[in-house]
Amino acid sequence: MPWKECNRMDERLRFVARLLDGDKMATVCRDFGISRKTGYKIFNRYKDEGLSGLEDKPKSPHRHPNKLPFQIEKAILKLKRDHRTWGAPKC
Repeated sequence: MPWKECNRMDERLRFVARLLDGDKMATVCRDFGISRKTGYKIFNRYKDEGLSGLEDKPKSPHRHPNKLPFQIEKAILKLKRDHRTWGAPKC
């Protein structure tokens, strides 16, 4: 049974329940149509975080390494507002 888009947490809970019942990881992963690597990731998140570990995680990074600090960004924007004629000709 492949993962269903709308019931991911329910599917993950069923997956973990089968492992807790004593089924083998390889068998359960095969039945759910996922890799063992994904199976171990789901099971370890459950062991570490409980039920909240089965929820979807955001895919965006927590930090953006190339983002300017807020103060520098604010100073640049102020300069652009104060000196509109600086730089290349505007249309």
